[in-house]
Amino acid sequence: MARPDDSARGPIRGTVPSGTLVLVVGPSGAGKDSLIDAARRCFERESRICFPRRWITRREDAGGERHIAVPDVDFDRLQARGAFALSRRAHGFGYGIPAEIVADLEAGCAVVANVSRGVIGGARRRFPNLAICLVTASNGVLARRMALRGRESANESEGRMARAAAVPVEGGDVIKIVNDGALDDAVEQFIGLLQGLLR
Repeated sequence: MARPDDSARGPIRGTVPSGTLVLVVGPSGAGKDSLIDAARRCFERESRICFPRRWITRREDAGGERHIAVPDVDFDRLQARGAFALSRRAHGFGYGIPAEIVADLEAGCAVVANVSRGVIGGARRRFPNLAICLVTASNGVLARRMALRGRESANESEGRMARAAAVPVEGGDVIKIVNDGALDDAVEQFIGLLQGLLR
């Protein structure tokens, strides 16, 4: 069971970040990791875009995104001492975006992070320059992708889709990418979004 927004604790520092925080959200199977990985390769020589790795209470060899594995008890300690700019408990795991992103934002960089939609409220209160990229796909496509990766049972997949549908992502700062077709099409849209932040 996901907790209420774990990140709503007020500003991290006194200065106002000038860079843009790009939060990538969407249901499991939508292709968030694929888009971020493609963008990371595209912008590997671009110092104005940062792609921080998440801290997750999950083994490094568990599949999915490349992350920093951390035990539950250590995650709680790190969270308590402010090591995360954004953090969340969901689906039985803890997820944290390192607090170092604040320095990157203060330097004017765009920071791209895969997050749970549950942190959006807190992020909106803390970061003035925010872009939310909602990556989505039809339920049939999501179910097929989750079945192929084999990390969830059919019931777990249905539960994830139901929870995602119950918490809509809306607002003037939301850009939607429908990743139902060729991955290259969604990648092109996502890279275009990031390139727009560099102009």
